[in-house]
Amino acid sequence: MRGATVERTSRPDPSVAVWRRSSYSNQEGGNCVEVADGFRAVVPVRDSKAPHGPALCFEAVSWAAFIGELKTDRHRV
Repeated sequence: MRGATVERTSRPDPSVAVWRRSSYSNQEGGNCVEVADGFRAVVPVRDSKAPHGPALCFEAVSWAAFIGELKTDRHRV
């Protein structure tokens, strides 16, 4: 990636995160996404069926854009 800059930030500790289930997740136990709030530059996301598994961390700006697109209801998940 020529000309791109990557900002390194400290890695969030998901073990101390307070997780909340996405309103887009169903209540039958499938397709459950959890998000942790309270981190500055990133938004950790994980599968609630694997709480001790990996969490993906998205840049907060990118996550906000993604959620904004979902709220426009142009995309069905």
